[in-house]
Amino acid sequence: MNKKITALVVDDSALMRNLISKMLESDSMITVVATAMNGEFAIEKTKKFSPDVIILDLEMPIMNGIEFLKRKRAEGIKTPVIILSSVAKKGAKITMEALSLGASDFILKPSGSARDIQKVCNELVQLVKVYGSQVKFQEDIPVSEEAVEKLHEEPLAAIEKQKRKSIEIIAIGISTGGPNALRQILPYLNKNLPIPILIVQHMPAGFTEEFAKSLNRICPLEVKEAADGDILRKGRIFIAPGDMHLEVEQKSLANVIRLNQSDPVNGHRPSVDVLFASVSVVYNNNCMAIIMTGMGKDGVNEIGRIFKSGGITIAQEETTCIVPGMPKAAIRKGYIRHIVPLNHIADLINQLTDEKE
Repeated sequence: MNKKITALVVDDSALMRNLISKMLESDSMITVVATAMNGEFAIEKTKKFSPDVIILDLEMPIMNGIEFLKRKRAEGIKTPVIILSSVAKKGAKITMEALSLGASDFILKPSGSARDIQKVCNELVQLVKVYGSQVKFQEDIPVSEEAVEKLHEEPLAAIEKQKRKSIEIIAIGISTGGPNALRQILPYLNKNLPIPILIVQHMPAGFTEEFAKSLNRICPLEVKEAADGDILRKGRIFIAPGDMHLEVEQKSLANVIRLNQSDPVNGHRPSVDVLFASVSVVYNNNCMAIIMTGMGKDGVNEIGRIFKSGGITIAQEETTCIVPGMPKAAIRKGYIRHIVPLNHIADLINQLTDEKE
């Protein structure tokens, strides 16, 4: 029998502690071992009960969520933390600070509607299973050992032959586990990167602006939330806004970003597939597409278009993903030329875009 995932729920509202506990225990694989009304009690109960995962509110008396994360880090407590965040702009800013302090992910607090409560319940249970399990979360996406072994064979050396190709843009698609994964890539990019980077990170509206600002503080390049009409200049990194698809429009003087709110694709807006389809049309084979940690299959179909046109297609290596669903699905389709571990992706980008090569 599989061991249940144990959770600690931290919130100053008794009503919210009760609601979140009921959400979690609606799944037979999760049990709430304790609750706490503030960060001070949460530290004590984390030491006492050793939960697999902590669900943390940010605004609490005595010791708030940010103070808890700082104390947790100082005491060397490794338990994954999922943030319960408010929708307000202030909530977005504090949430990004929490991620920078080591929180694993975040989820919006539910509104009063039954439909939203059920949606949050489903998402929270999913995240707790991802971060609280001792076993890597797996989706049912079989990939042949032969295919993986072939892709693992010295990926950087294998790409050497493509170095003379003129890469004009990099498109990155990422979901669950993405905020912290991007923090392990963007700070290590060459400050003279000669091309733009476009990123679709599945994230709610209202959070991507603060997310971009938090990345801009640690990256040698400019990182910003994309705006309609932004010019794709070299060395700029654009994050797709929450609830907006990001595409590229070809102009005579410079290519520009176009945003729209057309229907969600693969259940997402922004969608990785929309981004990949657009860069494939505009840049043909002069683009690099990277599909990273995430649940589901967003980006898988259209990375195939880039692959078939001769572009460079990269998948994050499975064991370095929080959830390997998206890259594994692309590998299964045969659309990936190279698998690269998370800690090699920045080096690869720098290597393939170095103008001195």
